[in-house]
Amino acid sequence: MSTLRTRMRSPWWALFAICWAQSVVLLDTTAVNVAVPEITSGLDANLTQVLWVINAYLLSFAVLLVTGGRLGDLYGARRVFLTGLLVFTLASAACGLADTPGQAIAARVLQGIGGALLTPQAMVIINQMFPVERRGAALGVWGSFAGIVAAAGPTFGGFLVASLGWRWIFWINLPIGAVGAVLMLLCVPRVTGDKRPRLDMAGAALLTVAMFLLVYALLEGESKNWGTVWGPVTVPVLIAAGLLVLALFAFVERRRQDREPLVPFAVLRNRNFTVMATVVGVLPCGLGGMMLLTPMYLQEVQHLSAFRAGLLVAVAPLVSVFIAPYSGRLTDRFGGKYVMVTGLLFFAGGIALLAALIRADSGQAALLPGLLCVGVGMGVAFAPAAVVAFRDIDPAMAGAASGLFNTTRLCGSLLGSAAVGALLQVQLARQDTTTAIRLTYLLPVALMLLGAAVTLAVRGATPDAPGPAESAAGAAPARSGRS
Repeated sequence: MSTLRTRMRSPWWALFAICWAQSVVLLDTTAVNVAVPEITSGLDANLTQVLWVINAYLLSFAVLLVTGGRLGDLYGARRVFLTGLLVFTLASAACGLADTPGQAIAARVLQGIGGALLTPQAMVIINQMFPVERRGAALGVWGSFAGIVAAAGPTFGGFLVASLGWRWIFWINLPIGAVGAVLMLLCVPRVTGDKRPRLDMAGAALLTVAMFLLVYALLEGESKNWGTVWGPVTVPVLIAAGLLVLALFAFVERRRQDREPLVPFAVLRNRNFTVMATVVGVLPCGLGGMMLLTPMYLQEVQHLSAFRAGLLVAVAPLVSVFIAPYSGRLTDRFGGKYVMVTGLLFFAGGIALLAALIRADSGQAALLPGLLCVGVGMGVAFAPAAVVAFRDIDPAMAGAASGLFNTTRLCGSLLGSAAVGALLQVQLARQDTTTAIRLTYLLPVALMLLGAAVTLAVRGATPDAPGPAESAAGAAPARSGRS
C-alpha cells in the first residue's frame, strides 16, 4: 500500500488528479448552455432569469479569481483547491435540487465561488510539481485535457439532458468531484507553512467591487443596448465606476506592498508575465469570436441543426488536443516566444480562412481547412503562454499571479464577445448574414495578429540564471513551505 501511495505521488499522477478535478468546472461551463430550454421550462423561468442562471456563475467566478489565487499563496494551493472543489460540488447538488430560478441563481453564484478558489491553484501546483525542463509538456497535457472536456461538454450535456433530464447536468459533478478529491489527497503532497497568513481584506473588498461593476456591465451591456440598466444607472456609468474603484484599489495596494498585499506589484513588474497576461486575453477573443460566428453561419445560412453545427465546430478543439502536448515539448526545448507567435499566426490564419471560404452556397466541407488551422493554432498557442508567464515568478506569489492570469483571460473573453457581438449587429444592419459574418471575422483576426506582435516583446531566458520559479520547481517536489 505504501509503495502504491509513493508511486501515486509522482508529478504525472498529480497532473492527472488536477485535470480530473478541474474537469467539473470545465464540463459545467460548456455543458449548461445546451440545457437552457429545459431549465427554462423546468423552473418556469423567463429569459432574463435563465440567462442569469448562466451569468451568475461567470460573475462570481470573475470577481473572485485574484482573491482565490492569493488565498492559495497564503493558505496552501492544495488546501484551497480542495476547498474550492468541495464548494463547487455541493453547489452543483444545490443547482440540481433547485425548484425556483432564484434558488438556481444562488447555487450558481456558489459554483462560481468554488471555481474561483479552485482554478488558480491548478497552474501553481503544476509549477511546483514539475521541473522547468518538463513544465511545458505538463502544461501541454493539461491543455489537451481541457480541450477534450471543452469539446465534449456540449455533446455530453446534450446526452444527459435528452436521457436523464437537465438536473443531471449538475448532479454528474458529484461523483466526478468526489473522485477528484480522493485523487488530490492521494497524489498531491501536502505542504505546511510556518508563517501565519493574513489576507489583505481592504484590497480584496475593493477589487471585488471593481470587478463586479466591470463584469456586470459587460454581461448586461448587449442585452441593455449599452444604455440604461436601472433608473439613472447606465452601462457606461457602471464601467466608469468600476475603473474608479480599480484605481483606488491600485492606490491602496501600492501602500501595502510590504504587508502581504493582495496583488504584489513585483508580479506586474515582471515583463514576461505582463506581456503574456496581456496576450492571453486575445486568445479567448479569437476563440469566442469563432465559436459565435461559425455556428451562426452553419445554422442561419447552411440550415444545419444545432447538434450538427456543434459537431463540425468541435473539429478545432479536437485537433488542438493532439497538438498541445507537442507544443509543450517544443516550448521546453526552444523557449515559448516563437512557439507562441507561431500558434497565434496559425490561429489568425485559420479564422481568416473561414472568412475567405464561406459563401451563401458553400458546403459544410468548405469550413474544414479553416477549422483545422484554428485547431493547430489553439494547440500550439495555449501552453507557451503559461510557461513564459510563470518562468520568473516567485513561488510565494504564484497564486496571485495565477489569479491575475486567469482574470485577464476571462476579461478578454468577455470583452471579445461584447466587441464581436456589437460589430456583428452593425454589419447585420447593413449586409446579408453571410457578408456580415465574413466581415466580423476580421476583428478576431486583427486581435490575434496584434497578440503575435506583442509576444515579440518577451525576453528570452538566461540559461545560467534561472528565475525563482525555475529554481523552486527544478528541485524535487516540495515537501515544505506552503502548498
